[in-house]
Amino acid sequence: MASAAPGFGRRGRRVAAASILVAGMVTGAGGFAAADPAPAPTPAAAVALFTLTAMPAGWQTRTDLHPSLQIQLDGHATKRADSTAQPVEGTVPADVIGAAAAEVKALAAVDMGTPEQDDQGTSIIDYMPQAPDQDVHLIVYAPEISDGLTDDQKASRKRFDDLFQRLLNAFVPA
Repeated sequence: MASAAPGFGRRGRRVAAASILVAGMVTGAGGFAAADPAPAPTPAAAVALFTLTAMPAGWQTRTDLHPSLQIQLDGHATKRADSTAQPVEGTVPADVIGAAAAEVKALAAVDMGTPEQDDQGTSIIDYMPQAPDQDVHLIVYAPEISDGLTDDQKASRKRFDDLFQRLLNAFVPA
């Protein structure tokens, strides 16, 4: 029996040490969770409803690109004439925004083609309503090039460009 007592003692000390270690880990984990709260979700108003971006040829090496126009759900908008220009605040009328939303959804279903020369810039219209499953991202590669495209693709690209210009031209500076 005398030999069993030291084994029980060592086992008891191991259990006690393990219990202290586990208690410390649990307490520490709770402390970390309280110290780093989950980031707050981005408010819907902070995400632009429409973002229009025109990237020139050779854009891959540039770091100064900005959206040409960002439109919020309430019609508030920010426009930049080019990547070096200061942003201008203003609005876009609600009727233009509504028509643009319908046209973006229609354009999502068409083929705008990709020319063989695809390194000649890119135009993008991002439509991001509050329901993320309704997002539409339209991209036209080499918007000035039409070689190798079908007539339907050319017509779809013209509709895209017309919408892009309509939104830019509807901007009213504050």
